[in-house]
Amino acid sequence: MGETIRFGVSLDSDLLDRFDSLCKEKSYQTRSEAIRDLIRSMLVQRQWESAEGEVAGTLTLVYDHHHSGLAQKLTELQHDHHEVVLSTMHVHLDHSNCLEVLVLKGPAEAIKSLGQKLISTKGVKHGNLCLTTTGQELA
Repeated sequence: MGETIRFGVSLDSDLLDRFDSLCKEKSYQTRSEAIRDLIRSMLVQRQWESAEGEVAGTLTLVYDHHHSGLAQKLTELQHDHHEVVLSTMHVHLDHSNCLEVLVLKGPAEAIKSLGQKLISTKGVKHGNLCLTTTGQELA
């Protein structure tokens, strides 16, 4: 971790008021903590958008388990990419609908590709891939 540097930021007073309200709502003790989180968030987003390096994330799927062969197809895709699938959780939402959450870690391109394959599988009602950093490159 590098040394702490202090710097000034000029903002419109209305924007600062809105930011202070957000900081309070999100329970930040100081503006600095909130600004650090914003910077990290932008760096993480840039990392996975550029599909470079190792990322971690979750993939959430909602699907109808009555759809013929769907559960088997999803399981096969996960096994085909076992090197990036760390864990899965399966939840029965109701008689027909299941929610599955996968925890993923690996090369950004591989994670994004697997996510798209699973989300686009016929019978999946909704999917959302949420990527983050492994933390290795963040201070």
